[in-house]
Amino acid sequence: MLVTLRRIVQEVNAARDLEQASSIIVSRVKQAMSVDVCSIYLFDQGAQQYILMASDGLNPESIGVVRFKQGEGLASLVGETEELLNLDNAPDHPRYRFIAETGEVSFHGFLGVPIIHRRQVMGVLVVRQRSKRRFDEDEVAFLLTIAAQMAGAIAHADARGEIQDFTETPAGKNNRPIVALSGAPGVGIGTAVVIYPLADLDAVPHRKTRDTATEILALEQALEAARTNIKALEASIHPELGAESRALFEAYLLMLNSDTLIEKTIERIRMGDWAPGAWRDTINEQAQLFESMDDPYLRERADDVRDLGRRILAHLQNETRRQPDYPQKTILVGEDISATMLAEVPRERLAGVVSARGSSSSHVAILAHAMGVPAVVGAGELPVARVDGCELVVDGYRGRVFVSPSQAVRDEYTRLAREEEELVAGLEGLRELPSETPDGVHLPLYANTGLLSDLAPSIDSGAEGIGLYRTEFPFMIRDRFPGEEEQRAIYREVLERFAPRAVTLRTLDVGGDKALSYFPIDEENPFLGWRGIRITLDHPEIFLVQLRAMMRASVGLNNLHLLLPMVSNVAEVDRALQLIGRAHHELIDGGEQVLMPQVGIMVEVPSVIYQIEVLAARVDFFSVGTNDLTQYLLAVDRNNPRVATLYDALHPAVLRALLQIVAGAHVMGKPVSVCGEMAGDPVAALLLLGMGVDGLSMSAASMPRVKSVIRNFTSGDAREILEQALQYDGATAIREYLEQTLEQQGLGGLVRAGK
Repeated sequence: MLVTLRRIVQEVNAARDLEQASSIIVSRVKQAMSVDVCSIYLFDQGAQQYILMASDGLNPESIGVVRFKQGEGLASLVGETEELLNLDNAPDHPRYRFIAETGEVSFHGFLGVPIIHRRQVMGVLVVRQRSKRRFDEDEVAFLLTIAAQMAGAIAHADARGEIQDFTETPAGKNNRPIVALSGAPGVGIGTAVVIYPLADLDAVPHRKTRDTATEILALEQALEAARTNIKALEASIHPELGAESRALFEAYLLMLNSDTLIEKTIERIRMGDWAPGAWRDTINEQAQLFESMDDPYLRERADDVRDLGRRILAHLQNETRRQPDYPQKTILVGEDISATMLAEVPRERLAGVVSARGSSSSHVAILAHAMGVPAVVGAGELPVARVDGCELVVDGYRGRVFVSPSQAVRDEYTRLAREEEELVAGLEGLRELPSETPDGVHLPLYANTGLLSDLAPSIDSGAEGIGLYRTEFPFMIRDRFPGEEEQRAIYREVLERFAPRAVTLRTLDVGGDKALSYFPIDEENPFLGWRGIRITLDHPEIFLVQLRAMMRASVGLNNLHLLLPMVSNVAEVDRALQLIGRAHHELIDGGEQVLMPQVGIMVEVPSVIYQIEVLAARVDFFSVGTNDLTQYLLAVDRNNPRVATLYDALHPAVLRALLQIVAGAHVMGKPVSVCGEMAGDPVAALLLLGMGVDGLSMSAASMPRVKSVIRNFTSGDAREILEQALQYDGATAIREYLEQTLEQQGLGGLVRAGK
């Protein structure tokens, strides 16, 4: 059963569309379970009906015709209860309904399991038997596993608009969005360009070509390069290999000369597929052929086919690897989008970003936010490989993506985008105005940055300084640790550009999701591992170089503040302060006229909350990193799309933790700023104002919206709003209340599309 299950899963994953996947499942399951009928019923959300989508054993003409309303039929009962139903004599059940048009005879045995994706019922998978039969545990487990696979296939088909082929909605009129997470606010309308990893067959996007001759030439060159490479490998280690291992190389060369592989791939190219996509489909087809064989040895050869496929793909991508043709309005799409991927797109052409992974505080979201580009993250239901070239609408406010949208959706979002441009233009007038409430409370707004190229936009935004400069970026873009003078020059430029305004330089913060290629850290749980201050305290030779560079950069300016990341206990602060003092003395002894900077710590680890007063006696200020603090308080991996909906900085526990931080620090006379993404969220900024925080640090793009909130609410208003928000039990209710509050103030356009 396990082998059969694996074969079915592989075939479903390789299916070109939902219709083919459904056909594979019903025929394979019927055969594997020795039943008379296997059927799939699709749940039509709009009509609230279960539609017979595929069947092996019922009248083919009934497919798409037979429908069960909510409350009738056994399939409907399975969907309503979200539980399996196992009956040895189905006609005895009060919900049983006989359907003549299916060609149904007297079926007795019935097993139905729900097809569920992300808490939503997508359909029901049913097997039937003419004789009375109660299915055993192994059979139930088998069908449940198949249903789980079917759930992903239906969700992807829904995203592509294929579900409309089975419902009454006209094809090509897709009004149902993919529901994901907001990464950065804004509306983007454009053409999808899929970015994908190299040498990964499953990641190759579906893409068409008109220049078939060039694609065929690229394939032939890749094949020849692979032949040369395999022959060289065989020759270099030939003496050490046995006959069986030598046979593997010979088999590879035979496959490379096989008419089956080459001709089928060329045929697919001539039909309009680009070479990598055609090669992917041919390899998958051949691998599945081996996997379907009964002989265990031959089944294992499927792995050899896939390995060869990856090798050729790597060569092929070298041949075809060229700068993508970015449309005027590019929506960058990928499983996981990095900073370098974003940087490759001409800024004037980047209209939006969609990442299948990540959360609202992942790096792609932070970067998009800083660039002022609409972004949606955690879009796990998006069939990334199949949307290349499709028109997309990206709603970065609500975390929605429309694939091939209807004209009505396109027109509505075009209007909203136009209104948003007008709103942003209107907010430009706030740049020179103070960040001050109507009752005279000044709440300074600082910039978050980490790139020298961001300094000009940060200054133009009206920032009163830099609240967080991420010093890890110069480390990440090099293939070695930067030297002291290299670092000093970078920090000096930052400090000079903002002098006399304060600049907070955070010491090296790597680990977690920020890796250095030349300093590998391999851990099972990196977010709870060796990162931030833990690394630099273990490597004082790295820490002292950076500290000296920072202090030397501030000579004559004296606007440097130092910030220590990932602090979790008092001992770490004491040791860091010793090293800071040592670096200062070394510079003084060397004749440098440096002053001891103010030193603060980031509040990211919950343990710091309960030691805030003890720590306040040692440091000069606190900066709350709400991204990690929220992640640790709620035990939610903010980069995991499966649980990312649980991640919300407006969770009551996070708000109460922030209140405790502010109160504890203020008792000791120490200021508290917030530098996480929460600071740049207009609704959250209203609560932070009510808490009495001493500063907010955010991307330059967020500053006008936050300043607008501050200038429209008194500090007393903010305190009352905070008190009311704390009466709610969940983050969703709090956010709805705050958004409604902004709407009543005429500021709804700050947190949604349109004015």
